[in-house]
Amino acid sequence: MKIFIFFSITLTCVFFGNVSNANPLPYEAIFNFGDSISDTGNADKTHPPFPSNSPYGSTYFKHPAGCLSDGRLIIDFIAEAYGLPFVPAYLNLTKGQDIKKGVNFAFAGATALDFEYFIRNGVDKPTTDKSLSIQLGWFKTIKPSICKSKEGEIGGNDIIAHLSYGNVTELRELVPPMVEAITNAIITLIEEGVVELAVPGNFPIGCISGVLTLVNSTKKDDYDQFGCLIGYNTFTEYYNGQLKQAIETLRQKHPRVKIMYFDYYNDAKRLFQTPQQYGFTSDKNEITKACCGASGTYNVNVHIPCGSPATTVCPDPSKVINWDGAHFTEAAYKQIAKGLVEGPFVNPSLESPPFKIA
Repeated sequence: MKIFIFFSITLTCVFFGNVSNANPLPYEAIFNFGDSISDTGNADKTHPPFPSNSPYGSTYFKHPAGCLSDGRLIIDFIAEAYGLPFVPAYLNLTKGQDIKKGVNFAFAGATALDFEYFIRNGVDKPTTDKSLSIQLGWFKTIKPSICKSKEGEIGGNDIIAHLSYGNVTELRELVPPMVEAITNAIITLIEEGVVELAVPGNFPIGCISGVLTLVNSTKKDDYDQFGCLIGYNTFTEYYNGQLKQAIETLRQKHPRVKIMYFDYYNDAKRLFQTPQQYGFTSDKNEITKACCGASGTYNVNVHIPCGSPATTVCPDPSKVINWDGAHFTEAAYKQIAKGLVEGPFVNPSLESPPFKIA
């Protein structure tokens, strides 16, 4: 079984299964590892549920559905493009449930690095210990039930590293261990039989409303013409460059494994550069604001999260990119998914999808 994986500003890993002769679809399964960018219900299972009138999920599902956006995520759009069902969250699985079309192990707040790394180095601890290695462990527990046949190998991995909001110098110090953790995860999946996988880079974090709020720079020169923080986007380019180097090394060591790179950075950055081209507002002051939030320049208050009584939701989430300060809107995720599935932001490319992302 062939597998593919994708990632975003946190951690994510997805892989697709190769088709059998009886299945006309390019892929027959998706297995996903990550954080809130692709979590479809794992964290929701272990936290108090959102109230029924929460704005999360309101655009598509019309109610909270375990996703930290107003609607579908990148993984949902990719599944639809390949004729697959939405990927069920691992912690929501019921006894006897058919998982041959995939499982989602992503957990909101998860990191590429193990929880102990943050304790050992005196770094602010993540909100969960469900790191990539824990999710890989979950995968190994269910692998026997999806790989009973010798036909087809499991392969695929897309990882999104969860970046802390320290200064740029501190962030650079995290890059080597993060890339090493991702590399080790890829190697683990290859050892498990992966023959095709996708490893995403990171989003342009300097354009994310939560980062813009936390940095809160008053220096005009810190921002580019689109209102994004230059230093933080430069850091992301550095991180992505190091990750791509590691991927190339793995390709040379494992020539029979197809390792794709998902260019999340340029895929998302174009939305901020020419928002009106993709159906978003052309107002530069609005495009970096969160749709759901409390107050301030970017409509983000770290003490008043989206959905709290003091927060408001913008009139039309489809016209903006940032959703709640940390995540994008369904409309933005849709455009990013189109850039991956139908556009130029995967190298080498995915199999041609049987359905368009509409």
